[in-house]
Amino acid sequence: PQEEAMLLDCKRRKRPVIVILNKIDLLEDKTRLAGMMVGIQNKFDPASIIPISVTEQDGVDLVEQEVLSHAKESPHFFPDEMFTDQPEKVIAAEMVREQLLRMLDDEVPHGIAVMTESMTEREEQDILDISVVIYCERESHKGIVIGKKGAMLKRVASAARTSLEDFFRIRVNLQCWVKVKEDWRNREGLIRSFGLMED
Repeated sequence: PQEEAMLLDCKRRKRPVIVILNKIDLLEDKTRLAGMMVGIQNKFDPASIIPISVTEQDGVDLVEQEVLSHAKESPHFFPDEMFTDQPEKVIAAEMVREQLLRMLDDEVPHGIAVMTESMTEREEQDILDISVVIYCERESHKGIVIGKKGAMLKRVASAARTSLEDFFRIRVNLQCWVKVKEDWRNREGLIRSFGLMED
């Protein structure tokens, strides 16, 4: 079986292996469990074998302890305050797109791109001005995104503004514009400009 091959490969590479046997609460004959553990120990020589029951929360804490005993501290790749490597403009655009996909559901296909055109903090006020353009593939999609008398776009902008304010910890003035770019998903230059393709 695939699991056996994986365990044997770990043994060959001399990697620590923790074998976890779940659902022990369903075993009526506990001697069978002991025999199984001896067989696994003889064949694979794991670092440990831990019988558990997730539903009964029996032995789960032992798994955590065992994993931590083998864990090694990794190098610090990013500063403590940094939790993403994406530019702020990309994050802002994605937050707007997230709300579009949530609120439009299946009304509009995923052929919507959002690009942040500008992002500036006012000098004498704690306000972040963000201007984004929502690109649709069809004119009919544009109408759906805007909604009757602009209602849908207002809902999207309001929800996105709340997310942006929570993220940037500052008041946000969000302006959203909707444009049509037919067949943008098949045009590499546009995809690159939307930040959806790495250089």
